[in-house]
Amino acid sequence: MNYEEMLRNRITNLRMEKNISEYQLSLELGKCKTYIQAITSGKSLPSFDAFFDLCDYFELTPEEFFASAPENEQCRRLSRKLSCLAQQDLDLVEQLADRLLWEGTKDQRP
Repeated sequence: MNYEEMLRNRITNLRMEKNISEYQLSLELGKCKTYIQAITSGKSLPSFDAFFDLCDYFELTPEEFFASAPENEQCRRLSRKLSCLAQQDLDLVEQLADRLLWEGTKDQRP
């Protein structure tokens, strides 16, 4: 697997989701105006500190950044909130999800 290419593509996709230019992202990260363009073109790679800054900017953990199937923003927010709940509350949320999924399939039956 080409991790450098994956990194470049992921930054590009995240940037496009936010509808922000490479130039604007570079400046918002406090870098020179061609910083992101240099990364996405393969001329350079971000340092670990810069990578963590990118994760913070996009409100992602490093794990979420490298996830093979990126979730949408709402799923990421919900996942963060769920991770803060007590086990008893997680059980209730899971029951609700099961009920909603079951109700959805019930409507599709002949």
